Amino acid sequence: MKKFTQLTAALIFAAASTAALAAPETYTVDGSHTFPRFSYSHLGYSTQLSRFNATTGTVVFDAAAKTGSVDIVIDAKSVDTGSTLFNEHIQGEDFLDTAKFPTATFKSTKVIFKGAKPSKIQGDLTIKGVTKAVTLTVTSFQAMPHPMQKKDAIGANAFTIIKRSEFNAGKYAPYVGDEVRIDIALEAIKQ
Repeated sequence: MKKFTQLTAALIFAAASTAALAAPETYTVDGSHTFPRFSYSHLGYSTQLSRFNATTGTVVFDAAAKTGSVDIVIDAKSVDTGSTLFNEHIQGEDFLDTAKFPTATFKSTKVIFKGAKPSKIQGDLTIKGVTKAVTLTVTSFQAMPHPMQKKDAIGANAFTIIKRSEFNAGKYAPYVGDEVRIDIALEAIKQ
């Protein structure tokens, strides 16, 4: 009985230690270093690049358990095409319709790891009130103490490709490309 009690105590201690090591950590998106960008073909002449200047959200990361979640809110009115006139055009009813839909969101449903780092993030992307499942491919990931803020931080780059017509924003397709690549450069600081 004494061996059984010692074994049980050891198992409980081991389980408690593992749980303590695998605690998820929450990070707040750094809006001054997080910029979703989108690119598309413009009449076959060029690939146009634009970005959103205001992004908020949280990332939960558990390195030991290899789990995580991402919740991002993009201020669609912060679209920056490089032209004030074109910013207004993109915010119009035919495209983002920011008067009715001022934000776009991404909420993860699953984070897939390759080794110690996330490699894919599956989730729901909502643009213009339409939600579609997408997969972000993570091209780089870093978790380490931030040298200036003196707090733990994470950073990542990821992308996905969507069809804008599936989000009720398909005006001028196929002449202006229906396929849109969304890239996000993200940095987040531990709360």
